[in-house]
Amino acid sequence: MRYISTRGHTASSPNSSAHTFTEILLGGLAPDGGLYLPEAYPQIGRDELEQWRGLSYADLAYAVLSRFIDDIPAADLQALLARTYTAEVYCNGRVRAQASEITPLLWLEPPDPARGEGGLAILELSNGPTLAFKDMAMQLLGNLFEYVLARQGEEINILGATSGDTGSSAEYAMRGKQGVQVFMLSPHERMSAFQRAQMYSLHDANIHNIAVRGMFDDAQDIVKAVSNDHAFKAKYKIGAVNSINWARVAAQIVYYFKGYFAATAGGNARQVDFAVPSGNFGNICAGHIARMMGLPIGRLVLATNENDVLDEFFRSGVYRPRAAAETCATSSPSMDISKASNFERFVFDLVGRDPAMVRELWSAVDAGRSFDLSGTSFFARLPEFGFVSGKSSHADRLATIRRTFDRYGLMIDTHTADGLKVGSEWRTPEIPMIVLETALPVKFEETLVEALGRKPERPASLQGIENLPQRVAVMDVSVDAVRSFIAQHLR
Repeated sequence: MRYISTRGHTASSPNSSAHTFTEILLGGLAPDGGLYLPEAYPQIGRDELEQWRGLSYADLAYAVLSRFIDDIPAADLQALLARTYTAEVYCNGRVRAQASEITPLLWLEPPDPARGEGGLAILELSNGPTLAFKDMAMQLLGNLFEYVLARQGEEINILGATSGDTGSSAEYAMRGKQGVQVFMLSPHERMSAFQRAQMYSLHDANIHNIAVRGMFDDAQDIVKAVSNDHAFKAKYKIGAVNSINWARVAAQIVYYFKGYFAATAGGNARQVDFAVPSGNFGNICAGHIARMMGLPIGRLVLATNENDVLDEFFRSGVYRPRAAAETCATSSPSMDISKASNFERFVFDLVGRDPAMVRELWSAVDAGRSFDLSGTSFFARLPEFGFVSGKSSHADRLATIRRTFDRYGLMIDTHTADGLKVGSEWRTPEIPMIVLETALPVKFEETLVEALGRKPERPASLQGIENLPQRVAVMDVSVDAVRSFIAQHLR
C-alpha cells in the first residue's frame, strides 16, 4: 500500500522517499502541506464482509487495518491490536459485562421488521481511559509509535492541538512511552473543567501542556506552521497525533464495520445510516472511507453545533472558514472548530483526486479566504458520497439531553446530543440509524446539570480529578513562542 498527498507529493516526487505506512506514521502533514491518503481504497466484497461478521474487535481491526498496513509483519500487527483492544482498556462503559465488545451498540428504539422500522441506536465509542471516542484510535497510535520507534532506534516529539478530547487521549496513550515526548496545545479556558483536569493533572516527564490565549483553530494553525517549518521539524523530530495523522483515521474506520455488524445482526437490514458529531471532520472521514471500501452505508449524517462551517458547505457548496473571533464558544466545545483539517481529504475525493485542484482550493483557505463549488460538476456529484447535514444549538442540546433521559433513561453528552438531534431529523424508517457517541456525559458535567438538574456518574478512578494539582504553560497565540518552548524543553 502506497500513500499520496492530497496536494500531489507522491513516492515518485523528487527528493521523496517511498510512502509506506510506517514512513508516514510519524510525520503528520506531507512535505507539501497536504494530507496523506492511500493511492486507492481497498475494496471489500459482500462475501468477504460477511466472513468478518462475528470477529472480535481486535480481529476485525486486523482484517481492516492489514489492508492499509503491509510493512509491519502480520504477527506483530496482530499482537499490537490484541494488546490495544481489550476489555481492561475499554472498561468504562455503561454495562461492565459488555466491555469485551469494545464498542457496544445500545438500541434506543430496537428494530421492528414487522412494522418496517430499522431502529435507532447509539454506538458506544467512549469507554476508554479518557471517556472519549479519541481513545479508539489513540491507544493504538501509542502502541504503534513505540513499536516503530523501537524498531528504527529513533525518538519523536509529538506536537498536537486539541479542542478538548484529543489532548487527553493522546497524553494517556503516550505517557511513559519510550522515545516519545508530547507537546499539546489547547485553547485557554475554552474546554470543560473535566477536560482541562484530565490533561493538566498529568505530571509525567514526557507530557507538556501549552494553553494558548485563543481558539482551537489558532492552536491548530500553530501546529501546521511548525510542521511546515521543515528545518525545525527535522532538527527536533516533530511528529503528529492530531486527526491529520492518517493512522488515526484508519483506526476509526474499524468501528464503522463493527457498528454495521451489530445493527444488522438479525439479518433484517442490509444498509445502515450513521450520524456523526463533526468538528474537525476526522471521525466522519473514517466513515466516508469505510463507505468507499464497500461497507453498506446509506447516508453519513454530519452534525455540527453553532460553528456550522461544514453544514454550510454540504448545503450550499461554499466552504467559508471563520476567523477565531467569529468562532462561537459552545456547550459542545470539542466541535468549536471553524477550519476542519480533515475536510481536505474528502474534497480530494470529491474533485476526482485532482491534487492541482486541491492546491488551488487550499491556497485560498490558507490565505484566510473561502471557496465555492456550488454550480460545479464536483458539487453535483455530492449525492454519490451519501453526505447530508444539519446543526444543533445550545437549546437543541438541552432539549435532546432531557428527551433522551425522559424517554430512554439514558444520559448522553452534549456532542452526542448534537448527533442524535440531527440524526433524528434525517431518519428513514426502515434503515437503522446509528449515532456515534463521542464522549461520556461526565466530561460535560456543567451542561448535564443545567439540562437535568443532576450530575452524571463518573468512574471511581476519576473522582475528584478537578482538584488535583495542574501543570500547564499559558502563552499568547505565537508560533515563535511555541517553537521556543519546544526547543527549551528538548535541550
